[in-house]
Amino acid sequence: MNKAGIVEAVNAVLGSTKVQAEEVVDCVFGTIIKTLAKGDEVAIAGLGKFTVKMRKAREARNPKTGESVHVHATKVPKFSAAKALKEAVK
Repeated sequence: MNKAGIVEAVNAVLGSTKVQAEEVVDCVFGTIIKTLAKGDEVAIAGLGKFTVKMRKAREARNPKTGESVHVHATKVPKFSAAKALKEAVK
């Protein structure tokens, strides 16, 4: 499923227009992204927790040339699935 599929599912529940359903989905996704950008976490009961982790700086190799390359430390998003989601997938 992709974003369009989620919009269709929201539209079916709300019974509104597709434009309104897309605005709802965009708002949810946008809120999650803004919260993570601030460094906070988003926990959704039954689904999981979105967090931001720091990835350490490290040395890597360019596979084409074999040259050593420095990779800077960076923030990366992380998702931890809730127990209910893990059980539903089994």
